[in-house]
Amino acid sequence: MGQRVFITGLGLITSIGNDVPGVIASLRDLRHGIQLYPPFEPESVPVKVAAPVRDFDTASNDPEDWTYPAAYKIRREVIRGMAPHGVYAWCAMQQAIADAALAESDVGDNADTGLYAASGGSPQLMGHMLGRMHKLGVMRCSPLGIVAAISGTLNFNLVAHFKIKGPSCGFSSACASSTHALGYAYDDLVLGRAKRMFVVGAEDGNLDSILPFAGMRALSLSRDPATASRPFDAARDGFVGTGGAAVLVLETEAEVERRKSAGAAVSLYGEVAGWGQASDGHNVAISHPEGEGLALAMRRALAAAQLEPSAVDYINAHATSTPIGDLSEIRAIKAVFGEGGAGPKVSSTKALTGHGLSLAGAMESAFCALALREGFIPGSAHITQLDPECAGVNIPRQTLDEAPAVALNNSSGFGGANVSVVLKRASS
Repeated sequence: MGQRVFITGLGLITSIGNDVPGVIASLRDLRHGIQLYPPFEPESVPVKVAAPVRDFDTASNDPEDWTYPAAYKIRREVIRGMAPHGVYAWCAMQQAIADAALAESDVGDNADTGLYAASGGSPQLMGHMLGRMHKLGVMRCSPLGIVAAISGTLNFNLVAHFKIKGPSCGFSSACASSTHALGYAYDDLVLGRAKRMFVVGAEDGNLDSILPFAGMRALSLSRDPATASRPFDAARDGFVGTGGAAVLVLETEAEVERRKSAGAAVSLYGEVAGWGQASDGHNVAISHPEGEGLALAMRRALAAAQLEPSAVDYINAHATSTPIGDLSEIRAIKAVFGEGGAGPKVSSTKALTGHGLSLAGAMESAFCALALREGFIPGSAHITQLDPECAGVNIPRQTLDEAPAVALNNSSGFGGANVSVVLKRASS
């Protein structure tokens, strides 16, 4: 079995809160972060709502113009190589390090500490840089334009500036990316390749990273922030885009015990018990209609965790509020949990946050960890009329003061990539 793996720290910059206490309050009270989004105001833009991060201004193409909360300090030479979501991740990393009570020697210049990250890069900065190249010439582009814009920008910056010496990699499987990062980080810890891993997901969440999905007919056209994101509702019409960052600190049981013995105030959010993945092999953009790949991923995750479906108390669904995707997942859940007395509560917190693309898996795994430690199950908000095909699935509309012992988080991405992670309440 190898090492047990625990979540010991979280950092969150999201549309529903920029720290752990704020996010807990929003999840409990079902407070959403969706608003009429000023960049979408022109009549030529059919989409009107988004779920932006508050207290940050990264609209400029010059990072030296960006503003962020005064509690965080980023040196000029560091921020020049960052995308907007790099700033979110930097701040979330600072939170996670403090939350896990990590010493400086636990993070930097430590061959036993690694970092896996996921983002889609920065379309905003890439578009700006290519525009300058074609208009003014290649030598008028920023020397750091590439490392700030392409899909590896998150791990480039975090690994370099936090002096990470252990395993590092960027993951690119669209909306499954940061859950893949979490799964492979878990494997490295179980196999003894590292003692501590940072798992990071982040996205810009601005016009250039959200609006192109309108061309796929994937975004909600609702003008009402209070109902635009409504997974499992019969009238759902697409997802609402968001950005931000989530950081999870994963550590082996032996490392947790070592730090506790040395006097560190380590608090456990939960245990990563196993994960599984499978592919649909069906369509480049649309989930398998029967959810075959996701069903197999969930079965593999449960097998890895040595648990029966009946052991799962809560599923944080990938459900993005799209007509096709939500039903695919519901059918997968029914296939796995429809027999043998299993009856997990199922909700999609994307009703509150919007859909964070590569960020989603890390953010929602963090939400599961909060539910395990704090003893609640987030409700599935904004449902007026439940889709009839969801009949038989236990989808609470309000947050429940019930302490789950086992939670499962689902993620699905383009090309039919499906990942499921099993988390357990910490027993030690």
